[in-house]
Amino acid sequence: MELLFYIGFANLLGFALMGIDKRKAERNKWRIPERTLWGVAILGGAIGSYFGMKVFRHKTKHQSFRIGMPLLILIHAALIGYFFMS
Repeated sequence: MELLFYIGFANLLGFALMGIDKRKAERNKWRIPERTLWGVAILGGAIGSYFGMKVFRHKTKHQSFRIGMPLLILIHAALIGYFFMS
């Protein structure tokens, strides 16, 4: 149960950070480092980050994000399947 809350929080955070960073980019303000965006995604927020990319049209021209986020989602799905199905 705690794992579901953690994953839910990580995905909400990933989604929110994409929106916040997009707003800051539009206003020429201090930005959220890409390392932070990737860190949240790697730690369980890949789906939220991916949807944030799509909704806010943010980081969609960066090949590392366009390819990396869906790949990270697949890796997370495989890990979850491996640990919970065995």
